[in-house]
Amino acid sequence: MNDGTMKINLLGRLDIVGTNAIDLRFTSLTATSKAKVIVDLSGVDFLASMGVRLLLSNAKALGLRGRKMVICKPDPMVRKVPEATGTDAIIPLYDDVDSAHQALKPP
Repeated sequence: MNDGTMKINLLGRLDIVGTNAIDLRFTSLTATSKAKVIVDLSGVDFLASMGVRLLLSNAKALGLRGRKMVICKPDPMVRKVPEATGTDAIIPLYDDVDSAHQALKPP
């Protein structure tokens, strides 16, 4: 997206193994970015606490720099995790990319 928004597509399981496999790359993409970030979870079929921690720590780091992260298209079972843990209060969830993109636009 060329309006200051970056979309990151994640695939597979965000358990210990899956999260460790993407941690460095994901963090480097978000940490060095001056963009707002949309994380597409449509390809993620399992989200464990390690994955939640990865998303939260990067969302908080973005927030400290005046940026925002949102999640879009989580599978219904994956969606339950951020809702149950309250993570969705920090990283909002959206059903589609367009809604997520609209949410990142200034009011």
